[in-house]
Amino acid sequence: MTVNLDPALHTSLDALLATRRHCHELPLFTRPVRSGRQTGQQNSRLRGRGVDFDQVRAYLPGDDIRNIDWRVTARSQKVHTKVFNEERERPVFLIGEQSPRLFFGSQRCLKSVLAAETCALIAWTALAHHDRVGGMVFGPGQCHEVRPRRDRKALLQLLQLLVQANQMLTPEPSEPLEPASEALNLALRHSREIIRPGSILYIVCDHAAIDGLNQSLLVPLAGHNDLILLPVFDPLDSELPANGALDFVQGEQRLTLNSGDTSLREAYAAQFQSQRQAWLRLARRLRCSLLPLDTRSPAHEQLRDNFGSLPKAPQT
Repeated sequence: MTVNLDPALHTSLDALLATRRHCHELPLFTRPVRSGRQTGQQNSRLRGRGVDFDQVRAYLPGDDIRNIDWRVTARSQKVHTKVFNEERERPVFLIGEQSPRLFFGSQRCLKSVLAAETCALIAWTALAHHDRVGGMVFGPGQCHEVRPRRDRKALLQLLQLLVQANQMLTPEPSEPLEPASEALNLALRHSREIIRPGSILYIVCDHAAIDGLNQSLLVPLAGHNDLILLPVFDPLDSELPANGALDFVQGEQRLTLNSGDTSLREAYAAQFQSQRQAWLRLARRLRCSLLPLDTRSPAHEQLRDNFGSLPKAPQT
């Protein structure tokens, strides 16, 4: 039986598969360094002495004798040597959040849908550039991962995890929400066992994650990988409209705010600006890229328009 989902509230596998059509628009990986079918095409800084075996050919004067292929030499009765190319593959790893706090939005879609859409776009783009792609989908107290591989099966497994986690989100959580440690911290701890040094690491999470983030967990990841931070927000996160009494309901909990109170709106806006400045400071500290994502625009438009000129270590 087919279940009709509102695409603004929940994503679907078909929707995430459809994002593939936009992957060639995105300047995520530019200036190809090799064009081989089995090689990643990203312009990377090499970390250590990595080499890929290329071919065996006849020995030429000046070739390193340590690379002589003795088996081929014995069979052919002519000296042959192995040829290597520098390894420039950059595995792409996504850490994507699907938590109840992302089940919120006032524009074209909920934050949870935008986050899933973003992860799918980056994954499709990585695979289109023949790079290994994997990722982790996390929520409160849980995270599930797909190890990086260069095949559609790994990508589809990641999309399935995103869809399953996204469709489990509801306006009323099945269990009361308890104050807990930041969910992103659990994902970062777990990711250290999976992420290969030299990877490109994308973190797609709620804008408010910065408040409880253990930033020391990101230091070694940023030191050994290229890190891109993509916090997701909605305009209602940044500014409370002046519409009189506003009721907020979650389960049996209810909160009423007088949005006509100027001091309340100013305090509300200041909280978001404090988070924004914290993200900027973190990006400068880690010397990484930062691109906040807004529910007012589709993911492919924001990535297309901003990644080409995205600065490292943003200024205030």
